[in-house]
Amino acid sequence: MLKRTLLAVISACAASAAFAQAAPAAGAWSVEAVNAADAAPTVGANAKGAAVLRAQILLDRARFSSGELDGAYGSNLRLAIAGYQKKQGINVSGTVDAATWTALNADAAAVLIPYTLQESDVAGPFAAVPVNMAEQAKLTALGYASAEEALAEKFHASPALLKRLNPGRDFSRAGEQIVVPNVLDIAPLSQAKKIVVDRSDGTLTLLDAEGVVLAQYPATTGSSRDPLPVGEWKVDSVLMNPVFHYNPKLFWDAKADEKAAKIAPGPNNPVGVAWIDLSKPHYGIHGTPSPSTIGKTQSHGCIRLTNWDVTAVAKAVSAGAQVLLQE
Repeated sequence: MLKRTLLAVISACAASAAFAQAAPAAGAWSVEAVNAADAAPTVGANAKGAAVLRAQILLDRARFSSGELDGAYGSNLRLAIAGYQKKQGINVSGTVDAATWTALNADAAAVLIPYTLQESDVAGPFAAVPVNMAEQAKLTALGYASAEEALAEKFHASPALLKRLNPGRDFSRAGEQIVVPNVLDIAPLSQAKKIVVDRSDGTLTLLDAEGVVLAQYPATTGSSRDPLPVGEWKVDSVLMNPVFHYNPKLFWDAKADEKAAKIAPGPNNPVGVAWIDLSKPHYGIHGTPSPSTIGKTQSHGCIRLTNWDVTAVAKAVSAGAQVLLQE
């Protein structure tokens, strides 16, 4: 099975020297601008740039994910801000105002840090993944298409953002120094006893036994043809790096000549790197090979998260956890 290796980032105390070699991006997206803790402007509708990226990374570190980090304000970021504000007791506006910056900046870690590419980052094997299920079934693993894709997912970023932060850098060369979002050194979540999926705003929220919110993630939650199965269910099991058993009879948009297929594990597997099986037959919470689509497209009734978010959820829940799916 394809396993994902989490590698340690360079410590904060070494950041200054490492950045001198890393040649950070210039202008509004510079390391200095994104890491600046003071005088951050209000982040709201149509905003782009350093302040937005700073807010996205700090929210990610606080377990209020906006999905793929891209430095642009959108619906997923608005929901992450609103969820964080609600937990912090701040006026819920979906906009990062002065009070929200004060709360976020309590996390004093640098939000962009240097990282040296390791042999394991660039070793592969990398190969393009076919769209057709029958062709996917021929593969022994659904791995990454490139080192760039693997690194972007590892650091919760869009490939475009990773390129923008690292102009001219070679993502396929071990030893290359790049700049990445600081999202790996976060303490594990406490055990969650309840999952709430809200179709109206497209979020998945984890709560502990006392009902305290632990984390919030953007989610794709069904469609008009395959609506979210509203009701109370339970987690039956949690499976990492799942095999996907494609049954065209369960998909309204399957082609008439399509046959059942067994798809090998990997980050580009149709259900990503984790499957959280629900007591509702054929339904689960799972990852995706297309993180940029979360909260922006439809699903076949299941709850879809980015691979990194579903990994966090899978580690925080176990069989028997309550699952509330609501309108």
